[in-house]
Amino acid sequence: MPKKKTLAQRINVMRAAVMGANDGILSVAGIVVGVAGATSDTYAIFISGMSGMLAGTVSMAMGEWVSVNTQKDSQQNAIRTQKRALKNSYDDEFNYVKEQLISDDINPELANQATKEMMAKDALGTTVRQRYGFNMGEFTNPFSAAIASMISFPLGSILPMVAITCFATAIRVQATILSVIVALSVTGFTAAHLGNSNKTRGVIRNVVSGLLTMIVTYTIGRLIGGR
Repeated sequence: MPKKKTLAQRINVMRAAVMGANDGILSVAGIVVGVAGATSDTYAIFISGMSGMLAGTVSMAMGEWVSVNTQKDSQQNAIRTQKRALKNSYDDEFNYVKEQLISDDINPELANQATKEMMAKDALGTTVRQRYGFNMGEFTNPFSAAIASMISFPLGSILPMVAITCFATAIRVQATILSVIVALSVTGFTAAHLGNSNKTRGVIRNVVSGLLTMIVTYTIGRLIGGR
């Protein structure tokens, strides 16, 4: 039977999906708002948005695949390093784990006993966790992360595309900005929740970066288009 993903692996795939959607919203909104600043031609705006969506989808998927593979390679290299360390200097590794437990305010005798038990059960996993901060066997699948980004980026792109093309010319930029603010608030909150960081700060940072992107691209579009 296929091995079930751990919680950490599922969260990493969710992170890739959330960030893909966030980039899809932000990137395509910047493009279409910028083009809308240069021209009122709905077809030109639509084509530019579609081009950005397709290019971004491929770019995000490949970027996520490369990034996760790089992380996975680093973790596997750490495991190989620890295998050699355990073979050549087991006592040093034992003492390192014990000192880490003692530094966490664990009684020295209890730390020594705990280290003996952990090292006897899984010396490699214990030292990898203590030295590098990850659990063996919890590698994120690069293909899962890439597919999550590949799906979520165009889904995020749909919102600014619909807003900029479906609303009346007089209000479509404002409608796009408002819809993007709502969407970025959701993705900012979700990303902060997955990362156990401050949610208010995450939402504000996400929305502000989106607003700045759209303001800059719209201004440039206006200047280039001479409108």
